[in-house]
Amino acid sequence: MTQSRSPRPRLHPLLRLLAVAALLLAGATVLAALPSSTPGPNQLVVVTTADWDATTGTLRYYERAAPDQPWRERGEFAVSIGRNGAAWGEGLHAAADQGEGPLKREGDGRSPAGMFTLDTAFGYRAAGQVDTAMPYRQMDASHWCMDVPDSPHYNRIVDAREVGAAAVAGSTEPMRLDLHANGDPRYRLGLVIGHNPGNTPGTGSCIFAHLWRQPGETTAGCTAMAEDDMRRLLAWLDPAAQPRFVLLPRAAYARLAPRWQLPEAGSAR
Repeated sequence: MTQSRSPRPRLHPLLRLLAVAALLLAGATVLAALPSSTPGPNQLVVVTTADWDATTGTLRYYERAAPDQPWRERGEFAVSIGRNGAAWGEGLHAAADQGEGPLKREGDGRSPAGMFTLDTAFGYRAAGQVDTAMPYRQMDASHWCMDVPDSPHYNRIVDAREVGAAAVAGSTEPMRLDLHANGDPRYRLGLVIGHNPGNTPGTGSCIFAHLWRQPGETTAGCTAMAEDDMRRLLAWLDPAAQPRFVLLPRAAYARLAPRWQLPEAGSAR
């Protein structure tokens, strides 16, 4: 048996208006306390190339005092990239959403195009011997970057002393090239470019900025440069400025610069 309910008391219209006003005021207070936008990067390392198949380009680096301030160029120098050019990589913007251009795949000999984080520097020497504010990792003979797509460590730098020799079997990326490849100096200094942060198998791995053995020498998918230029770049980079790495053919750069808040296309020719 159900019981009859007594009618609910109704708020006076004036009281209802006051209640709504109080809610709106509270919402406005909360919104005012939230930041208007996420702070953007205040350092950019920008590589532009002639087209998707070009294997050389120009690296320019920029900084700004705050996200609402203009970019200022701080230097430029020549670089080389993948032996087959560039292809859209997985970075801060999904590769499939970027339009015209090939997509990066493991072993394709192309450098990832897009915008990426710059998180860690690495090299052969101890941290105290390298002039950089970036987090730095000294490489040993036991360090490998896993470029084997079905490895659980794919796209990560691992230490064979920790994961075991079997876990690094098949990798073609020893991080001490000087010890594994007859004194090869290319990884003496470098930066990890944050491509494929989800470590999706087959999408590309072990993407670095590193040294070249001779000017214009192409890479398997990295960006290479002279040692003096690398040292200057490492000394300039500041992790507090949230540095980003951008690599784009010039036409794609001109199209995306306004959307990604990049320096004007004319300054990245």
